[in-house]
Amino acid sequence: MTSPPHATLRPETEPALELLTVPQVMARLQLGRSAVYDLLRTRQLASITLGRARRIPAHALTDFIRIRLEQEAAA
Repeated sequence: MTSPPHATLRPETEPALELLTVPQVMARLQLGRSAVYDLLRTRQLASITLGRARRIPAHALTDFIRIRLEQEAAA
């Protein structure tokens, strides 16, 4: 009996996960540092911590913007 194939990540077929710094998010949203950290603190914007560094996945920023646009449209 053969074992099932193992799932492997293939860098050439998997999209790269882009991680943004807080200053990059500040520039993209045109917000100040404290405003971005408020979004992170209230979990409106997802992030990960690597050591002392905070990184925001690019898809989290895209999701945040999409959700805010949907909220604005519904209002």
